[in-house]
Amino acid sequence: MELNRIILKFIDAEDCMVSPISNGLINTTYLVENNQTQEKYILQKINTEVFKDPERIINNHLKINKILQENDYQLYIAEPVSSSSKEFLITDENGHQWRMTGFIDNSITFLTVPSAETAFKAAQAVGYFLSMINNTTTLPVIEDPLPDFLNFEKRILDYKISLEDGTSALKESAKTEIALMNQLLELPHQWIQMQNNGQLPKRIIHADAKISNILFDQNHDPMAVIDLDTIMISTILYDFGTMIQSYTNTTNEDDGTAKDNFNPNIFKSVKEGFLFHLKDQLTYEEFENLDYAAQVAIYIQGLRFLTDYLNGSTYYSIKYPEHNLDRTKNQLELLKGLRTYLKCD
Repeated sequence: MELNRIILKFIDAEDCMVSPISNGLINTTYLVENNQTQEKYILQKINTEVFKDPERIINNHLKINKILQENDYQLYIAEPVSSSSKEFLITDENGHQWRMTGFIDNSITFLTVPSAETAFKAAQAVGYFLSMINNTTTLPVIEDPLPDFLNFEKRILDYKISLEDGTSALKESAKTEIALMNQLLELPHQWIQMQNNGQLPKRIIHADAKISNILFDQNHDPMAVIDLDTIMISTILYDFGTMIQSYTNTTNEDDGTAKDNFNPNIFKSVKEGFLFHLKDQLTYEEFENLDYAAQVAIYIQGLRFLTDYLNGSTYYSIKYPEHNLDRTKNQLELLKGLRTYLKCD
């Protein structure tokens, strides 16, 4: 099915300009502009190898939007667009599933944080978003869009299997990174124990709160928290860790040559911004483990990149064979900087 035929199923517009958006790692994304009305939309082909039940992400998105609206949320909300048949998913003749959301105009995104001030505002916006969606006495029914996504025991097992099954050439290319990962293989153990012992409250989390999932205006003030595909029930520590992993990196995460890419001033700004709306809502265990969570989030992301590399790069989109290895190197350098700053052994 051609793109214009898919677009027609969502909006009654034959004269549209379609532009690919290439900074996503999972879904295939396009910006669609109706040349008659100048209205803009985001069109996505959902990667069903990753999101095996796209209905879940649609249902979660609608539930979160409803909670935000009921709580008088002050940032913009990206609304799913229904088709002419009142459906939020369209299946093409190849079995691919598509969805459309409204576009928030006059917005910009960043792949790296431009300043400590912007980092504070972005983290404040994420904290505000989390405080709003968790402002209920009982958690709503959120369908897990990615089973085992935050199962760190499985992440470690998957890594060990990739070491056994990976080709000799791939393991030779990554031998330095494998050695570094193995040195810290016990790092997530405390996290796993706390979750298994029920020490970390279950909350609705974004689960991908990276800087590129915040929309800003031209003054670098946050407009919206976007990309709710990964919304799930887990520990809020993961969102904080993801922000540190994303925000404190002074380079693009694809840069495998990066040195000293951890920014301690950004770290302090993110922590302060995150706590602005959430400090009184966090438990003692959550508050005391923020620094630790940052280390684990970076480590696990690096482990995922390395696992995918050893598996032949079947999960993340890559532009060249060593792409995931470069991403791994970048995360390891970031983790080194964070642990030096925190004076970890």
